[in-house]
Amino acid sequence: MALRHLTSLSPVTLCSLRRRFTHKPFSLSVSASMASSFRKALVPIAHGTEPLEAVITIDVLRRAGADVIVASVEKQLQVDACHGVKIVADALISDCADTGFDLISLSGGMPGAATLRDCGILESMVKMHAADGRLYAAICAAPAVALGSWGLLKGLKATCYPSFMEQLSSTATTVESRVQHDGKVVTSRGPGTALEFSVSLVEQLYGKEKADEVSGPLVMRSNLEAKFIMAELNPIDWKCDNPQILVPIANGTEEMEAVIIVDVLRRAKAKVVVASVEDKLEIVASRKVKLVADVLLDEAVKHSYDLVVLPGGLGGARAFASSEKLVNLLKKQRESNKPYGAICASPALVLEPHGLLKGKKATAFPAMCSKLSDQSEVENRVLVDGNLITSRGPGTSMEFALAIVEKFFGHGKAQELAKVMLFSSQ
Repeated sequence: MALRHLTSLSPVTLCSLRRRFTHKPFSLSVSASMASSFRKALVPIAHGTEPLEAVITIDVLRRAGADVIVASVEKQLQVDACHGVKIVADALISDCADTGFDLISLSGGMPGAATLRDCGILESMVKMHAADGRLYAAICAAPAVALGSWGLLKGLKATCYPSFMEQLSSTATTVESRVQHDGKVVTSRGPGTALEFSVSLVEQLYGKEKADEVSGPLVMRSNLEAKFIMAELNPIDWKCDNPQILVPIANGTEEMEAVIIVDVLRRAKAKVVVASVEDKLEIVASRKVKLVADVLLDEAVKHSYDLVVLPGGLGGARAFASSEKLVNLLKKQRESNKPYGAICASPALVLEPHGLLKGKKATAFPAMCSKLSDQSEVENRVLVDGNLITSRGPGTSMEFALAIVEKFFGHGKAQELAKVMLFSSQ
């Protein structure tokens, strides 16, 4: 086996204001213990928001049990995030103006962060929220572009995406931490630090025990600064010009995995088609993030692809396994010796039962590995066996996507992207 190393890659001083936002009441039947752990979070999004950062934050907070409202600061619920990812919000920001939150978290991406900054309703909400001593956070461009511009980082240590550090230095004490917590504000650097950032928010809201409980099943890297390894067996050349890649999605798809795969591959300039296996373009993912596909699978299967790659998620994997058209497309990929792959539940629930792992080594989500007929290589975070690539879960999704980039575009391109996304400083 070849082991391929990819370079892995404070309180705010504001005038004393009486809080005018109050939590919307919930059912009187809610127990005192449930009420004490109830947390409400706001994640605003806009055209040009970095989808990976927004979706990871939403997903992880909902895993912890938080009631997360995804609010569009645009005039409509659907936003066109960066890299062609389309997300449908739960509400408009104007609908949230009279609601109190335990956390408001701003995602990066440009021009998304600038649009958040320029939203008067959001600015008023965050300033009042900060004055009340509640937790607020931002990642990537947003600490400098939004929080700094609003004067909410004065006297605090903060970090952001490297190209915005100079701007941040005029409004905060800058540090280069991957995640920085000071007082009631948490800031972070970029797409490659979004998972750590989100788990940190869980810890601030619920405590370390809950953060550990949530982070365990994510299969996160134990050493966040270390190189990561793609294990490869029976290597073959995948390289081609302008690879065409199909990413199916369905109700119950793991949104983190789907969005990370699409985001990273489009950054590499692959032509990625997102296809819904449902009867409409909009799907509701496993943690209730609403994503909009580019096409329906019925249309997508009319074309050929250099790679068909499946995200996980229990409901999504079951939908894939039940889709005769998708399974037939995967079988054609295998028969033509063209690349195909899957992550998390999908290797076990889709590839294995349809004979798509016969004669291949694969890995999967830890709890699903018992369903694999050959479990000899399951401990690998990313495993390539000829034209097959598999991986373990949300916390390995970035490595999985970067390994695909390496196979199509070369090691240098994967290194470059890992560094730009701050998945690695090396």
